[in-house]
Amino acid sequence: MSALGGISVIFDLDGTLVDSEPHYYEAGRLTLAEYGVPDFGWADHEAYVGISTQETVADWKRRYGLRAPVDELLAVKNRHYLDLARTSARAYPRMREFVERLAGEGVPLAVASGSSPEAITTILGRTGLAAQLRTVVSADEVERGKPAPDVFLEAARRLGADPADCVVLEDAPPGAAAAHAAGMRCIAIPYVAAQADAPEFATADLLVGGGQEEFTARAAYEWLERTARTDRGPGGRTGRNDRFD
Repeated sequence: MSALGGISVIFDLDGTLVDSEPHYYEAGRLTLAEYGVPDFGWADHEAYVGISTQETVADWKRRYGLRAPVDELLAVKNRHYLDLARTSARAYPRMREFVERLAGEGVPLAVASGSSPEAITTILGRTGLAAQLRTVVSADEVERGKPAPDVFLEAARRLGADPADCVVLEDAPPGAAAAHAAGMRCIAIPYVAAQADAPEFATADLLVGGGQEEFTARAAYEWLERTARTDRGPGGRTGRNDRFD
């Protein structure tokens, strides 16, 4: 049995497992340019980090007064994104190491993402993580995307895990809020450095303030070990918040 006991781990995908935000930005920029919005910049994109693709394009339609239906915008953006992901999707090396260690110990693992099912499948296949991460949930498959807890609760259901025994890894405030609403622990690894002090991250049980540059598989695993020991102890879950930065 794993040293982590009954803990299950659920990974966000974009910005957490893989460095895909530059691809999503470029796909968004190309899409909006096609519909007459030529000046979509990185700062504009950052406002959508952690939000599902469908909810993102719905907001574009309102914000930019686009006449095209949401389904059309979604299809165009996904086409551009998949063209990029198929050739250059890249997993963060330390996150890959973490996934492989957990999978090697038989820890139940899942991916819960705001991306489309096709995008998730493409990325996991391209990065070679599909073998370790077989349980996958897209926000397209649930009623509400993050910050609602639906995608994480569905991942727990598919794993056969109690939400209280799940730990989520997230890079964005909406995802941290979703994990908290689901009653799950959260390791927060902010993708946007300026968001490290966002109130949603204050609910995380472990905040890696320096983001991916500071994250290590060893430190994350040791934190999970301590968490498992605490759960088995006389006082049970403490709700303590930890931080290293």
